[in-house]
Amino acid sequence: MDESYAYEQPSNGVTEQVEQDDIVDQQEQHQDDVYTNGAATNGSANGLSGLNGGASPQPAVIRKTLASWVGFSNLPNQVHRRSVRRGFQFVAMVVGESGLGKSTLINTIFETTLSPPKVVPEPGTDRGKTVEIQSTAAEIEENGVRLKLTVVDTPGFGDFVNNDDCWKPILDNIEARYDAYLEQENRVNRLKMVDNRVHACIYFIQPTGHALKPIDIEFMKRLHTKVNLIPVIAKADTLTEEEVELFKRRVLADIEHHEINIFSPPMYDRDDDETAQENEEIIRKIPFAVVGSDQVVKAPDGRNVRGRSYPWGVIEVDNEQHCDFVKLRQMLVRTHMEELREKTNDVLYEDYRSEKLRAMGVTQDESVFKETNPAAKQAEERKRHDEKLAKMEAEMKMVFQQKVQEKEQKLKQSEEELYARHREMKEALEKQRLELDDKKRRIESGRPLTPEKGSKKRFGLGK
Repeated sequence: MDESYAYEQPSNGVTEQVEQDDIVDQQEQHQDDVYTNGAATNGSANGLSGLNGGASPQPAVIRKTLASWVGFSNLPNQVHRRSVRRGFQFVAMVVGESGLGKSTLINTIFETTLSPPKVVPEPGTDRGKTVEIQSTAAEIEENGVRLKLTVVDTPGFGDFVNNDDCWKPILDNIEARYDAYLEQENRVNRLKMVDNRVHACIYFIQPTGHALKPIDIEFMKRLHTKVNLIPVIAKADTLTEEEVELFKRRVLADIEHHEINIFSPPMYDRDDDETAQENEEIIRKIPFAVVGSDQVVKAPDGRNVRGRSYPWGVIEVDNEQHCDFVKLRQMLVRTHMEELREKTNDVLYEDYRSEKLRAMGVTQDESVFKETNPAAKQAEERKRHDEKLAKMEAEMKMVFQQKVQEKEQKLKQSEEELYARHREMKEALEKQRLELDDKKRRIESGRPLTPEKGSKKRFGLGK
């Protein structure tokens, strides 16, 4: 082949012409130059089968080792610059009973006062009858990266005597945010789209030490297909280490038994050993046993740390030996925030969007997204035609068998009627024969015949 490849050096601007044969020779010296989508022989075989059988050949994809620097490896930096310029949006929802430290934990994670301290109502104060939805938006910046953070709080969840359907206002809020985003997608001008979808739902479990309560199971079963669920054990400093480990196993067993999907950090093939080890450590900590505190206390060794001071010691929030707060913050913010946003957009929202459009009567032909092969399409049409003929043949056979059965039933009925008439005639003839035999015997014996009933004896002349 006369085709050649040109590469441009960014350093001196000199263009080097490399023939394809030289590239092939260089490729044979590296183990990275392998054929994907099958070996070269398979690609040739596919091409021949395409020519002979009418199917279009699939070109073999070859991994190339470039002789010089081209520049497309700088794409991640371009994406980074664009992302920093636009900023990021993240919506976190906290759900749990009152007094479990939801606002304190959010303030501790982002090291700023996002949620003010809650005012405890006086005894006898009307607290409402439904769960409230409160949103707090803030724009925070770290090392030049702007994050538009929205925290959705749900005061009143699980605080009533009758907690039936207490999850419904939360589900309605999540779906309303999906509907708002779907409405933005359907606009003519989509330049200023705001992503207000809930990307993570931190569900606080009361530290009972036993198992999940019915309200916990019902809530997670209702919402696990709508949002990324992250279960945490609140106020873990009220439990011992053994109780925390036992409680975690029981919670995971309940989640698995009820087939509840919770968010787990994804594992990729190209992750380095350090990243894979960090992900494994995070997975082992689920559900996270956390302690929240935005106050600075003095440790026994004189250090100023964030934590809680007790008569028997100090609980350090940022100490992994005391609680799992560091792993929760690492997964939620440092390492897997983009995975949470991606799963919300590509999986959870897409499922909701598809279900919503189907309910509206919108249908979609999936074949438009497939590469059609004329031979395969013809074979598929022939198969459908054969199936249609087979179905018609089966229906005709069924109708024929039904008519045959009806005819046989009629013939059988006629035969039974003929047999009945035959029996009646035979019985009548037999009766007549017996009467004649009886009369014959009487005549031969000289006895007069008995007059029949109803006959009158006639006297006089001319008889």
